[in-house]
Amino acid sequence: MLKNWSIRTTLTLVGLLFVGFAAVVAALSLNGLRSAGNSLSTLADSDMVSVRALNDASSYLLRARVTLDRVRSLDEAGKTDEAKKAIDRGQFLLDKSNENWKLFLSTPKRTLPQAMLDEVVAKRDTLMREGVDPEFIAIRANDLPAYHAIADTKISPMFVALDTAASAVVDFTQKHADTLRADTQANITLLIEVITGVMVLAVLTLVATRFAMGGMIVQPINDAVDHFERIARGDLTRSAHTDKTNEIGRLFAGIERMRVNLTAMVGSVHHGAESIDVGAREIASGNTDLSQRTEEQAASLQETASSMEQLTSTVKQNAENARQASQLAVNASDIASRGGEVVEQVVDTMNAISSSSSKVVDIIGVIEGIAFQTNILALNAAVEAARAGEEGRGFAVVAGEVRSLAQRSAAAAKEIKSLIGDSTAKVESGSQLVARAGTTMDEIVQAVRRVTDIMGEISAASDEQSQGIEQVSRAVGQMDEVTQQNAALVEEAAAAAASLEEQTRKLKDVVGHWQVSGDATQPGRVEPSVAATLSATRGIAPIKVVSRPNVAANRAVNKVDAKVNAKVDAKANAKVISEAAAAGKAEPTAKAPKLAATAAGDWETF
Repeated sequence: MLKNWSIRTTLTLVGLLFVGFAAVVAALSLNGLRSAGNSLSTLADSDMVSVRALNDASSYLLRARVTLDRVRSLDEAGKTDEAKKAIDRGQFLLDKSNENWKLFLSTPKRTLPQAMLDEVVAKRDTLMREGVDPEFIAIRANDLPAYHAIADTKISPMFVALDTAASAVVDFTQKHADTLRADTQANITLLIEVITGVMVLAVLTLVATRFAMGGMIVQPINDAVDHFERIARGDLTRSAHTDKTNEIGRLFAGIERMRVNLTAMVGSVHHGAESIDVGAREIASGNTDLSQRTEEQAASLQETASSMEQLTSTVKQNAENARQASQLAVNASDIASRGGEVVEQVVDTMNAISSSSSKVVDIIGVIEGIAFQTNILALNAAVEAARAGEEGRGFAVVAGEVRSLAQRSAAAAKEIKSLIGDSTAKVESGSQLVARAGTTMDEIVQAVRRVTDIMGEISAASDEQSQGIEQVSRAVGQMDEVTQQNAALVEEAAAAAASLEEQTRKLKDVVGHWQVSGDATQPGRVEPSVAATLSATRGIAPIKVVSRPNVAANRAVNKVDAKVNAKVDAKANAKVISEAAAAGKAEPTAKAPKLAATAAGDWETF
């Protein structure tokens, strides 16, 4: 199970284990220090303070008692002033004793038995109440008999009793301090032993971890280094398979993928070297064919150039004839246009005559109406003259003449109307003929214009054909230069083929450095990241760069062919030019082989 643990998890667990050891040591150390500190605190803050205060209180009290005895001696010697100073000194010592006694009582005494404390308190209270205080009162009152009565008989047993009780307290406190010191020493000894055990356990764990890490990390890394050294020596036969799933397992899986990819790459390179060897031989054979085709192409180009010169002369002559025909068509179009204008004027005149004839017919109709009315009036006048008898005979004669004139006018009007009608019919017929003539002239003008346009297009197409043929002729000349360059490139290609063969031999030597299994020499699939290194195989010098030929001729042919096809595609005579240009372009293009480009990019098209 441990072999599948990740290195991070393993190192984390080891770190946590040693942190645990450190935490145990720290906890034990803190506990020991806390215990020792508590013991020292008890000794320093409680027992030692109370013992010192009790001793100081007893000492100051005893010194005050001695001072009172000295006061008595000074009084007996008559030294009153010194006696007063001694009394003040004794009072000062008594006050100091009381201060230390209060300190003793206020100090915590967690271990001192209460009975022992009560006894020492009672003894001192008795001493102060029955001995010391009465002595100070008697000495201040200069009552020496009272002082002697207390000092000689009563106070000494009281001091002895207090000293006995205080000694018991001091002895108990001393024993308690010795017990604390012994317990602290025992705890420190135990703590040292436990910490030593933990440290020994940590050292043992460290040793075990070192061996475990050696088998889990160091040895696999050494194995990985061994695999890398084998691969560096070219040995790809040993598998790097492992059943681990941690970082070491992923490392060995990556080594195995690298080995498999390198094996496939070497197989592919070996296969590629064989293919390049075959290609070099084919290139040498192709160079021979290329030389022969280049010579044939040069002869064909010379024939094509001669034909293009003849075709150029013919097309130029056609273009000149087309320009003359176009000019004649333009002149005919102008003449037809002027004839059409004249016919239009005739049509307008005939229309005016027809309109005038219609007006004359209308006027004749009016005259005929007037003659008819005049005849009626003359008839009425004759009737009235006949009724008048002799008086109206002269008027009747006049009326008869008027009627005769009216009848003649009516007959003349009818005859004129008949003639005008015939003339109008003929004018209308002439107008129709003139209109038809005008329509015919318009059609003639349009036909002449179409002929003019067609001749213009033919002339423009002839000019374009002439220009295109000139460009094709120049392109043929450039193609001839390219053909000469191709002849030189054939020799360079032969040198390149020899260089390729030499590089193939070196590549085989490089591939032979690698030791792979028998089936690895077949081409296999290589990952893209590995396949990118094929072009960087060490030990292979760059192949001689072949100079790039001038391809301006092919571009000129493409340009001429596209221009001619686009502008004269619908003209029958342009097909010859287009086919000739296409043939001149396709011939060198179809026969121009290409060398395969290697990863180093040192092969060029020729």
